[in-house]
Amino acid sequence: MRNNPETWRKSTYSGGGGGNCLEVAVGHPTAVPVRDSKHPHGPKLTLRPEAWSAFVEAVVEVRI
Repeated sequence: MRNNPETWRKSTYSGGGGGNCLEVAVGHPTAVPVRDSKHPHGPKLTLRPEAWSAFVEAVVEVRI
């Protein structure tokens, strides 16, 4: 997996303060790479799309 800055996106809800943000790599149909925006060269998590969807749904429903 490339660590190319063009392939990573951060939520527009994150703002510009450099807080606690996740970045998600796009263009990977069978995986969802996730990293800490403050440490772009640090470790990454790779989730199955179903797991990522469940996480996002939980955040939207304020379960997390």
